[in-house]
Amino acid sequence: MTRQNYVFTSESVSEGHPDKVCDRISDAILDYLLTEDPRARVACETFATTGLVVIGGEIGLPARDGRPGSERLKDVMGRISQIARDCIKEIGYEQDKFHWNTCHVLNFLHEQSVDIAQGVEREGAGDQGIMFGYAVDETPELMPAPILYSHAILKALADARKAGDLPMLGPDAKSQLTIRYADGKPVEVMQLVVSHQHLDPRLTSADVQALVRPYIEKAVPDGWINGGTEWHVNPTGAFVIGGPDGDAGLTGRKIIVDTYGGAAPHGGGAFSGKDPTKVDRSAAYAARYLAKNVVAAGLAKRCTLQISYAIGVARPLSIYVDTHGTGVVPDEEIEKVVAQAMDLTPSGIRKHLGLDRPIYARTSAYGHFGRAPEEDGGFSWERTDLAGVLKAAV
Repeated sequence: MTRQNYVFTSESVSEGHPDKVCDRISDAILDYLLTEDPRARVACETFATTGLVVIGGEIGLPARDGRPGSERLKDVMGRISQIARDCIKEIGYEQDKFHWNTCHVLNFLHEQSVDIAQGVEREGAGDQGIMFGYAVDETPELMPAPILYSHAILKALADARKAGDLPMLGPDAKSQLTIRYADGKPVEVMQLVVSHQHLDPRLTSADVQALVRPYIEKAVPDGWINGGTEWHVNPTGAFVIGGPDGDAGLTGRKIIVDTYGGAAPHGGGAFSGKDPTKVDRSAAYAARYLAKNVVAAGLAKRCTLQISYAIGVARPLSIYVDTHGTGVVPDEEIEKVVAQAMDLTPSGIRKHLGLDRPIYARTSAYGHFGRAPEEDGGFSWERTDLAGVLKAAV
């Protein structure tokens, strides 16, 4: 039987964290190329350190209007460096050793491998792999509470910083919540950790706590932070040197932050910088969509869903569902109906969720899941429009 009384911890990092700076640049480049052509193929990686951003990977554009894809790529290459600078500027870095206008940007992107391209052109998966989706009824967003509210804290602080309400804070930050569960439901925050960059070296840990506390308390459900909550704000003391100047960053290093905070299995593939033909991204979104709709339909209180693929093969090799003993029908029945309710080939996923659009830069921080669906198709995998179909099918 699943434990009902326990504590669980998840962390988040802000958009100014070195790895998230890289995720943002990679996804912004993806959005740019999808704007140029919805059929663009992108596998973009970014590395950042003091005064330097290095961009590499494979990209491809199809032939159009009599021009081969290689010729079209020459036209877009000139924009790549400016996209990186624009991302850094929007995040807020204007430090002496990491400034959007003065850092070196090196672009080593090149054309996609023809060996990979041939499998994708046949509408097969862009790679082999396993992808997991997860949903649980402990929050309105059907997300695990520790990761959901760790994100909410940093998003609230970033919004306040950009609005000019917290100008003394820098872009780099991390949060971590340890939440106590009673009878299977989250009830209180036992430990709270926030490390936030500050621009004034005279600020103490107590000063930073006084600045951030009102935003933290507003981001977490009423009563969860109480007299028993232990606060750890900038526990090492000063945090002035932040971002890639303080620590190197790399695309795809925060995959647990991006998903469920460790509350569910992870297939291991990163999301950022990958176009939706790559099932690392699109099938993980589809798995979350299906798991969320299973819970939204009332078929289970908790659902883990796995899909697997082989490179160049369109259909999934397997679909696995585990409702952790909370399902109202057998798990194998749910496996059958989710397979019937959605075309889980790479092209079917892209069509169902509308993924061939420039909607990815916004996913690069504060989680890919648990966000509200947006009118332009952003976070389409968070819709619950399949719940009625699944419920009727069983």
